[in-house]
Amino acid sequence: MNMLIAGVLIWTVVHLMKSVTPGLRRSIQGAIGEGPHKGLVALLILGSVALMVFGWRSVPGEFVYDPPSWGRHLNMLLVLIAIYFIGIAQGKSRVKQWIRHPMLTGVLIWAAGHLLANGDNKSLILFGGLGLWALISIFTVSRNEGAWVKPTEVATAGREVISIVIVLVLYTVLFGAHRFLSGIALVGPNAPGA
Repeated sequence: MNMLIAGVLIWTVVHLMKSVTPGLRRSIQGAIGEGPHKGLVALLILGSVALMVFGWRSVPGEFVYDPPSWGRHLNMLLVLIAIYFIGIAQGKSRVKQWIRHPMLTGVLIWAAGHLLANGDNKSLILFGGLGLWALISIFTVSRNEGAWVKPTEVATAGREVISIVIVLVLYTVLFGAHRFLSGIALVGPNAPGA
């Protein structure tokens, strides 16, 4: 469990430095240089992901609460929406006229969905921790950026359709790979609730 906790904490601290402690971030950049700083951040993020994956798989979960029976099915829909939001974050989309931080909102939706589907302690740490990071980030990034200026350019209808097709393909791949990433099959005899 310690690896999982460490992974979530490292991810959170590294990502929040830019919006919570920009002065400290700038002083580290000044001390070691911008290139090495980017390399260090990338290394810490990759390390945190590895700690979360191996930490998740290394310990059995102990149930803390009983999730609703419909939570698993709602989670599957919420993950599809989350992937879409995360995917459009760097490009043009009409959704960005209504949602200021689509990537962070996507992570928050993904985390909430998984908390509805799972009631164990390691889910609370992973999804609760990353959901809390996303929520804090939405507020701290918004505070630092000031008033929201909505994008003036939006994607064409064709571009939106392409985005949706890509999301559906990615969702299908992740759905099939879920058992290898988390050790939990989503369908079949070993699936939760099967």
